[in-house]
Amino acid sequence: MYIELVDETNKVPKEIIEQTKHILNFAAEKLGLRPSTEMAVTFVDNARSHELNLQYRDTDRPTDVISLEYKPDEEEFFFDEEMDIPEELLEEMDPFIGELYISVDKAQEQAQDFGHSLEREYAWLAVHGFLHINGYDHYPVGGPEEAEMFGLQEEILTAYGLTR
Repeated sequence: MYIELVDETNKVPKEIIEQTKHILNFAAEKLGLRPSTEMAVTFVDNARSHELNLQYRDTDRPTDVISLEYKPDEEEFFFDEEMDIPEELLEEMDPFIGELYISVDKAQEQAQDFGHSLEREYAWLAVHGFLHINGYDHYPVGGPEEAEMFGLQEEILTAYGLTR
C-alpha cells in the first residue's frame, strides 16, 4: 500500500513516521487490501484537529484522529450512464481509500493518560482511523460493531508487537 505521510507540526520523530507506515501496511495485509491501495496520513496539532473536526463532524473541539473515507464516483470516469460498473473495477481505477489526520497533541496527552508508550498511542490512532476508512465503526457504544472493531484493532497491534 502506498501511504503519503505529512508532518505539519514538524514534531513527529522519524521513527514514528516509519512505524505508522509499517503498521498501516501490516493492517492492510491483515484486511486483504490490494497492494495498489493508496491513502494519506497527516500529523496535525490540536488547532488544526479542531478545525477539521468542526468542518467534517460538526464537533467544536479537537479530536485525536479524523478519518475521511473516499469512495470513487462513477461519474468521475465519464462512463455511459447505462453501464453498471462493478465496485472492484472502480477501486482498481481509483485506488485512493481516504485520509487520516492524527493530532500530535492528543497522542501525547493520551499516551500519558493511558500509561503506555507514545509509539503505541500513535499506532493505536493510525489503526483506529484506518479501520474507520475501511468500514468499521464503534457505534453504538457497547454494540457488536464496537466489539468487532476494537477486537480487530487490538489483534493488529498485538500481532505487530505493540502490546499494552
